[in-house]
Amino acid sequence: MEENKTLLLGICGSPRMQATEFAINYALNYAVEKFGFETDFWTVRNKEIKFCIHCDYCIREKKGCVHSDDLHELYPKLERAKFLLFGTPVFQGNLSGQLKTVMDRCRALVAKSPGVFKNKIGMALAVGGDRSGGQEIAIRSILDFFQQNHIISVSGGAFGANLGASLWAKDKGKEGIEQDEEGLKSIRKIIKRLAEFKKF
Repeated sequence: MEENKTLLLGICGSPRMQATEFAINYALNYAVEKFGFETDFWTVRNKEIKFCIHCDYCIREKKGCVHSDDLHELYPKLERAKFLLFGTPVFQGNLSGQLKTVMDRCRALVAKSPGVFKNKIGMALAVGGDRSGGQEIAIRSILDFFQQNHIISVSGGAFGANLGASLWAKDKGKEGIEQDEEGLKSIRKIIKRLAEFKKF
């Protein structure tokens, strides 16, 4: 179906409705307005998300995860989307624990369907309160997840968006991101690159 080829799913790894959520929705809106993407949004905020306990139920049974929580509403979204945007605030110099748990729990999807992520296109976004607060490390953690699961990662290329979209909130939340023109520019560059894959 055509919708599967153009659906861009934004996943927000922040428990707050502030800078990261604003940045992800900025990216999704830009993708719609400039390139005609169909988009969806999912956030960890106010969700019950249990840790992976490595019980291997997903491997033995091939039926998904043993846990019953709010990630079961995310799983079908991940399966349907062709394009993925993972965004995180920087916590202690890396991605949020919530987003890490989401990625850990994707093990259940892969165990059930090993090719579920193969050839999807992914981009990463990180928001830090400091200029150099760990954004690149957080982005690399997301890119490692993409690599492990056969997701093709894209960036905006050299000169401003080398690995992904890095944003500086100056500890001002949404207002800080609205003022970070370089960070917003990095988002636009990556979405432009993402759009080049729509024709495939």
